[in-house]
Amino acid sequence: MREILHIQGGQCGNQIGAKFWEVVCAEHGIDSTGRYCGDSELQLERVNVYYNEASCGRFVPLDT
Repeated sequence: MREILHIQGGQCGNQIGAKFWEVVCAEHGIDSTGRYCGDSELQLERVNVYYNEASCGRFVPLDT
Protein backbone atom coordinates (compact mmCIF):
# COMPACT_ATOMS: atom_id res chain seq x y z
CA MET A 1 0.00 0.00 0.00
CA ARG A 2 1.21 3.48 -0.76
CA GLU A 3 0.08 6.83 0.51
CA ILE A 4 0.13 10.23 -1.11
CA LEU A 5 0.31 13.33 1.05
CA HIS A 6 -0.92 16.50 -0.63
CA ILE A 7 -0.40 19.81 1.21
CA GLN A 8 -1.16 23.27 -0.14
CA GLY A 9 0.08 26.41 1.58
CA GLY A 10 -0.25 30.05 0.58
CA GLN A 11 -1.35 31.51 -2.72
CA CYS A 12 1.35 29.81 -4.79
CA GLY A 13 0.70 26.45 -3.15
CA ASN A 14 -3.04 26.78 -3.76
CA GLN A 15 -2.49 27.63 -7.42
CA ILE A 16 -0.14 24.67 -7.89
CA GLY A 17 -2.54 22.41 -6.00
CA ALA A 18 -5.49 23.49 -8.13
CA LYS A 19 -3.51 22.80 -11.31
CA PHE A 20 -2.40 19.43 -9.91
CA TRP A 21 -6.02 18.33 -9.47
CA GLU A 22 -6.95 19.64 -12.95
CA VAL A 23 -4.21 17.47 -14.46
CA VAL A 24 -5.12 14.42 -12.36
CA CYS A 25 -8.77 14.79 -13.38
CA ALA A 26 -7.83 15.06 -17.05
CA GLU A 27 -5.51 12.06 -16.88
CA HIS A 28 -8.22 9.89 -15.32
CA GLY A 29 -11.13 11.19 -17.41
CA ILE A 30 -12.99 12.80 -14.51
CA ASP A 31 -14.99 15.97 -15.25
CA SER A 32 -15.55 18.89 -12.87
CA THR A 33 -18.68 17.25 -11.40
CA GLY A 34 -16.80 14.05 -10.52
CA ARG A 35 -18.27 11.92 -13.29
CA TYR A 36 -16.16 9.68 -15.48
CA CYS A 37 -16.08 10.92 -19.08
CA GLY A 38 -12.91 9.21 -20.28
CA ASP A 39 -12.42 6.84 -23.16
CA SER A 40 -9.95 4.28 -21.84
CA GLU A 41 -10.39 1.26 -19.60
CA LEU A 42 -6.90 1.96 -18.23
CA GLN A 43 -8.19 5.23 -16.74
CA LEU A 44 -10.84 3.38 -14.75
CA GLU A 45 -8.43 0.64 -13.68
CA ARG A 46 -6.19 3.20 -11.99
CA VAL A 47 -8.73 5.76 -10.84
CA ASN A 48 -8.52 4.44 -7.28
CA VAL A 49 -5.01 5.90 -6.88
CA TYR A 50 -6.51 9.35 -6.28
CA TYR A 51 -10.27 8.79 -6.07
CA ASN A 52 -12.98 6.80 -4.33
CA GLU A 53 -16.24 6.10 -6.12
CA ALA A 54 -19.15 7.57 -4.16
CA SER A 55 -22.54 5.88 -3.95
CA CYS A 56 -23.98 8.25 -6.57
CA GLY A 57 -21.45 7.12 -9.19
CA ARG A 58 -19.22 10.15 -8.85
CA PHE A 59 -15.54 10.05 -8.03
CA VAL A 60 -14.25 12.03 -5.05
CA PRO A 61 -10.63 12.58 -3.98
CA LEU A 62 -9.35 10.11 -1.44
CA ASP A 63 -9.51 11.16 2.18
CA THR A 64 -7.51 9.35 4.76
